[in-house]
This record gives sequence, structure tokens and C-alpha cells, in this order.
Amino acid sequence: MFEDFGGLIFLIIGLAIGLWLLFSIVHIVREYERLVVFFFGRLQGSRGPGIVLLIPFVQQAVKVDLRERFLEVPQQTCITKDNAPISIDFLVYSKVFQPDVTVTAVVDFTGASQALAATTLRAVIGDIPLDDVLAKREEINHILRAKLDEVTERWGVKITSVEIREIVPPRDIQDAMNRQMSAERNRRANITESEGTRQATINVAEGDKQSSILRAEGERQSQILRAEGYANALQTIFGAASGIDEKTMALQYLEALKSLAAGESTKWIVPMELSELTRPITAAMREMRPAASTVVDQPRTPQVE
Repeated sequence: MFEDFGGLIFLIIGLAIGLWLLFSIVHIVREYERLVVFFFGRLQGSRGPGIVLLIPFVQQAVKVDLRERFLEVPQQTCITKDNAPISIDFLVYSKVFQPDVTVTAVVDFTGASQALAATTLRAVIGDIPLDDVLAKREEINHILRAKLDEVTERWGVKITSVEIREIVPPRDIQDAMNRQMSAERNRRANITESEGTRQATINVAEGDKQSSILRAEGERQSQILRAEGYANALQTIFGAASGIDEKTMALQYLEALKSLAAGESTKWIVPMELSELTRPITAAMREMRPAASTVVDQPRTPQVE
């Protein structure tokens, strides 16, 4: 019984050693991973992806992830070129392109990258005024990426992007910026209002101009029509007056004298001699007398029953 139990223990131990040797020899490397292999401590290079066979105790491997990663740099207090303190936090995106160099060149890439990013940020911000720091984020991102990439390239790491996430100026500078923005908004509102008033005045003036032109045009047409009416009336009067004889004019003179006599005035000024005024009347009466005599002297015709 004890012999069977001892054999089972040796079997389990042998199976465990076999599995350990199997996993020590056979390594499955994913597509985004690489194994940096050392032979008795000497670098042999990177292996993978796929199945990689290693000799236990002789070859050692360090697994490196090739996927892009990001490093969050906490808020850093920086002094701008015009001595304004600001706080900036940003993100650094990197990717390993030489895994063997990354393993052998730097001990802690994350810590080294964070310290390098902080010092580089202070150096870059120290050469830029506050207004440019607030207005030129994209330019600062490019400068930081280029400077960080110069250092990390010797670590086998490529800095793909740097993005500033937040810039926090001091409270007094924020208040000054708010006042400046308020003043700018008021200035734009005043400009817009003045432009609207100017345009409205121009429109009113243009409307008055058009109205005056139309009114003048109407007056001109009205005067033309009135003049044409007067001309037609005068032409009609002239045509009617051309057929009037002296007798009719004499009767008109008598009617005029009758109207003058009916008035309250005791004196009249006639712009002609009175004899000239009565001459047509006298001539008409002389012509009427012979005609009346002829009618009286005409014999009466006897009537036959």
C-alpha cells in the first residue's frame, strides 16, 4: 500500500516537472508581443510571433508589448516667458518599435518617460508667453512630441502623439481674461449695433430718396396733365370764341354791366371808352328797327269763309 502511494507521488512530481519543462521550452507569442531572448545573459534578439522554443536554464526571455500605450502626466506647474505661473497636464502616446533596445536601454520606461515629459514641458513653456500658451496648443504639442521623440528614440520607443488636456492659469489671470472677453463681446455688440443703425439709416435715406423721386415724378406728370388740360380748355374756348359775332359780345357786355350794377360799389373802372363799349349795342338796335317796321307794315291777307 505504501509502495503504491509512493509511486503515485513520484508520478505526480514527474508530471509537474514535465509540464514545467514543457512551458519553459514552448512559448506562444501573440501578434502584438515579442520575446527578447538572452543566452547565458547575452542578448540574442527578439523572437515571435508564434511558437518559440527556448532551452530551460540556458535561455531567458522577456516579454515586450508592442501595442501603443499612453502615459498620463499629472498637472505640472510651469512658468511662462512673461513670468506667469500655469498648471498643465497632458497625455503622451508611445509605441515600442525595437523591443530588444527597450529592454536593454532603460530600466523603467514609464517612470523615465514621465520625468522626461515633465522637464521637457517646463523647458518648452518657459520659452513661450502666456497668450501663446493659451492660443497655440497644437504648436506646443508638436514641439513636445519632437523633443520627447529625440530622447526616447534611443530607448527603442516612438512618441506618436502628445496632447495637452488642460491649461489652468492663476485666478487673477482668469479674472483678467474674463474681463477682456466681456469687453471684447461688448465691443463686438456695439459694432454690430452701430452697423445695424448705419444700415437702417441708409435704408431710410434710400427710401426717402426714392419717395422724393417718385413724388417729383408725380408732380411733374400732374403739372404736365394740368398744362395739357389748360391747353385743351383754351383751345376749346378759342374755338368757341371764334364763332361769336358782335351782337353776342354786346349782350355779354350788357350782362357784365348788369352784374356790376347789382354790386355795392358806386365806382367802376372800365379799361376802355364807354362809347366803344356801347357801339356794338347801338349798331344792333339800329339793325333791329327796320326789321320791326317791315313786320308792322305788311298787309293783312283777307280770310275766305
